[in-house]
Amino acid sequence: MEPKKNNFKIVSEKKARMILPNAITLIGVCIGLTSIKFAIDGKFAIAVIAILFAGLMDALDGRIARLIKGTSKIGKELDSLGDVISFGVAPAFIMYFWNLQYLDKLGWFVCLIYVVCVALRLARFNINSEEEPSWKDNFFEGMPSPAGGIIVLMPLIFSFSGLGEFVFKINYDLLVPVFFIVVSILLISTIPTYSFKKIVIPRSMTKFLLFGIVLFFGALLVYTFKVLAISSFVYLCLIPISYFHYKKIKKDKNIPLDKDEELEDIL
Repeated sequence: MEPKKNNFKIVSEKKARMILPNAITLIGVCIGLTSIKFAIDGKFAIAVIAILFAGLMDALDGRIARLIKGTSKIGKELDSLGDVISFGVAPAFIMYFWNLQYLDKLGWFVCLIYVVCVALRLARFNINSEEEPSWKDNFFEGMPSPAGGIIVLMPLIFSFSGLGEFVFKINYDLLVPVFFIVVSILLISTIPTYSFKKIVIPRSMTKFLLFGIVLFFGALLVYTFKVLAISSFVYLCLIPISYFHYKKIKKDKNIPLDKDEELEDIL
C-alpha cells in the first residue's frame, strides 16, 4: 500500500491570499513615511509624488483583497492605521516643513487639528457596520482620508504648477492654515461626496473611456503638478454637486430624512 504524501504548507491557502493586500498596505505606509524624509530634506516635489504613490497603494490593496478573496479584519485595521500615517501625519509634516513652521505655534496647532480629524474619520469608518449594497454606495460620508491627504497639499501643488503666476499673487501664509481647517471639517463632516464606485459605462463608450484614462495619466506624467492642481480643484467643485445630487436621490426615492442615517463609509 502506497503511503500518503504529506503536503507541507507554511501557511494555509486562505492566509496566503491575505499576504498580498497586506503587503501592499505596508508598502504604502513605507512610502508615506518616506515622503516625510523628503520633506525634511527640502525635496517637497518628490514628497508630494510619494503621497500620490501611497494613494495608489491604498486604492489597490482593498480591491485586490476583494478580487482574490483575501479580505480580513486585520487587513481592515492595518489599512486604517496606514491611512493615518500616509494621509494624516505625512501631509501634515510636509506642509509644516514647507510653510507652517514659519507660523510658529499656530502652524503646529493646525497640523494637530488635521491629524486628529483624519484619525476620527478613520475611527468612524472602523465602527460603521457593513450594510447591504444600495444606491448609497455611490457616496462617501464626508471626504475620504486619501482625498483629504492630497487636497490639503493643494497650496504646495499649486505653487509648483506655476498656475498662480497667471492668476494673482497668493498669500500662502493665510491660504495654508485656511486649507487645513476646511479639509479637517470636511473629513469629519457627514457631507455626501462621490465615491465613483459604481459607474455604469455603455460598451460603446468603453474605448473613449480607455482613451481618456490614457490621456489623463499621460498628461499627469508630463505636466504633473498642473494636472494635480486642476484635478484637485475639480474635486472640490464636485463636493457641492454631490451634496445636492444625494438630496435629490433621497427625494426621488421618498426616503425620509434621518439625521442619524449613515452613508456607506468605505475607503
